[in-house]
Amino acid sequence: MIDRELYPRSGFRDGERWTCDRSSAARTDSVFHHRNTRILLLLFLLSLPLVNPWVRGDGVGYYAYIRSLLVEHRLDFENDWRAANTSFMMNRVREDGQINPAQYTPTGHLDNHFAVGPSILWAPFLVPVHLAMSIVQRLGINVRADGFSTPYIVAMALATALYGFLGLYLSLRLASCYTEECWALLATVALWFASSLPVYMYFNPSWSHAHSVFIVAAFLCYWHRTRQGRTLRQWTMLGLISGLMLDVYYANIALLVIPFLESIEGYWHGLHKAEHKWHTIRPLFAANLLYCVGTLIAFLPTLITRQIIYGHALELGYGGEAVWQFRSPRWSSVLFSSDHGLLVWTPILIPAVAGLFLLLGRSRKPAAYLIAASLVFYYLIAIDPCWDGISSFGNRKFISLTPLFVLGLAVSFSHCTRFLKRSSALLVASSVTTVLILWNLGFIFQWGMHLVPARGPISWKQMAHNQVLVVPEQVLNDVKAYVENRRGLMKQIEQKDVERLQNPQAIKNNE
Repeated sequence: MIDRELYPRSGFRDGERWTCDRSSAARTDSVFHHRNTRILLLLFLLSLPLVNPWVRGDGVGYYAYIRSLLVEHRLDFENDWRAANTSFMMNRVREDGQINPAQYTPTGHLDNHFAVGPSILWAPFLVPVHLAMSIVQRLGINVRADGFSTPYIVAMALATALYGFLGLYLSLRLASCYTEECWALLATVALWFASSLPVYMYFNPSWSHAHSVFIVAAFLCYWHRTRQGRTLRQWTMLGLISGLMLDVYYANIALLVIPFLESIEGYWHGLHKAEHKWHTIRPLFAANLLYCVGTLIAFLPTLITRQIIYGHALELGYGGEAVWQFRSPRWSSVLFSSDHGLLVWTPILIPAVAGLFLLLGRSRKPAAYLIAASLVFYYLIAIDPCWDGISSFGNRKFISLTPLFVLGLAVSFSHCTRFLKRSSALLVASSVTTVLILWNLGFIFQWGMHLVPARGPISWKQMAHNQVLVVPEQVLNDVKAYVENRRGLMKQIEQKDVERLQNPQAIKNNE
């Protein structure tokens, strides 16, 4: 299949290859591994009070699958639509509580185009909750086993935070395979708090992005661990992970470029051998078939739900090919627009992206695969008519690539040791990370409190003014309200969002 020599397992120090005694390296790796795990776990536990148990916006559609199946035992989303937040119900539910007829598909189901993957990942947490609530209800205790009550929503939100944490942990382990542990840890913490991830790991936990970080990290870690000669069983397992990755977020199909290119390379080497060409590539061909079967099996929940909802297994509900801008991708806007441009809203990603290219000098082939997958992902977002994520902090669509960004940032940090002493490089990297984390948290506060528009372009002048003068003045009171009266604060935020949707020009004039 794949030549082991193409993927040497080696460490790096100060940007250079290094080798050491295996037993000594193993002991050192183990010490750093346990220390870093404890640090990440402590940060996660300290961050749990930030978890905001509510179902809102796109999250209504994601959560509806598991709730409707548990309670109604079918894909009936009418109760989810009626119980949704006001801005979601606009144009979907009429004032008399009746669903807008335009919301129904030809099969008679509501148009729920959101992915089913998050509900699959929530199931291990919500099924026990529902069983417990049903038993308690049958015992005569007044509880609501309807999927909307507090135990369900808290379990959902905590599960999302846990998946986000596991994704970060796996990202740390992946980055540690290419850089020293200290850089991997610093990069993980930086992407945790200086990117768009916190919004969708804590504030909007019913959305799919934290789940996507987890499953992409699991895919990349398993791919990396098995790439030095993958068995048929491992190819099948990689396929199952790939299918679940697509269930969670459709754009993750870009990551499948990695095993595709890996296999193309294997075929190339096999076909250029002098004799027995078919016998050389036949094992890889069989492995690829098993990989495809595994991917298809894991992707069946999406295909089945699309068949039920739309009457066609391949109808994803996003308007078909006509809406995609294949010939005019928004290359520049996706990265630099004030309308949720990736690099200008979350500048920590600038060194993270640069690090992926720096990785070419260390592990050329794996880096090339990762860069290719990132570019395909970039293209898919650039041709999306909703490339800005509509209501989004930063460009939320790229949160799926967090494991790649962690790796790239770790490489960029370690690359600093080419120009500075290690201690100085660590001080500089830590200082930059701290500044960007504080800037990002202030920006998140502005976005969450509608000091800047949640949708459309923002004024950078107003944003900078708010960061310096408004955020420091308001943050303590609003954070206190978030802790003590979260439900009331969420109602205020939702009301502001509804006002902006109903009369955006008046709001703009007032600003």
